[in-house]
Amino acid sequence: MKISIIGVGKLKEEYWKDAVKEYSKRLSRYCQLAIDDVDEVKGSDNINESEKMSILKGEGENILKKIKKDSFLIALDIKGTKFSSDQLSNKINELGIMGKSNITFVIGGSLGLSPEILELANLKLSFSDMTFPHQMMKVILLEQIYRSYKIISNETYHK
Repeated sequence: MKISIIGVGKLKEEYWKDAVKEYSKRLSRYCQLAIDDVDEVKGSDNINESEKMSILKGEGENILKKIKKDSFLIALDIKGTKFSSDQLSNKINELGIMGKSNITFVIGGSLGLSPEILELANLKLSFSDMTFPHQMMKVILLEQIYRSYKIISNETYHK
């Protein structure tokens, strides 16, 4: 199975880069992983609704260029469905059984995801009602994908 993660913004701090590298190495046993970053669209400090929509549209267009046509698209969205780790592993396993060999997770920038990306998504997934920095969310997502594969493989993983 191929898992792709498309995220707005680049990792800046070494500790996030190290964590992504570690989980990428761990996941290499279970799947083919691709991580793509798209540029953040900058705005003013006090953006209005019109500027916000313009930023989301620009970031959404950058994301769309990276999504493969045959991919099952999972958008991380605070308003999405909440899954337990077991439920996420079941979903990944179920997609594989159904012949979906490409899963793409999309992480928005500080303003979230464009309406176009959210509408295109096959699943909107929420990790919490809380908001997390997108750099941290990339690491949390990778950890949960890794945990999912450990569950699918019936292997122990620390709790």
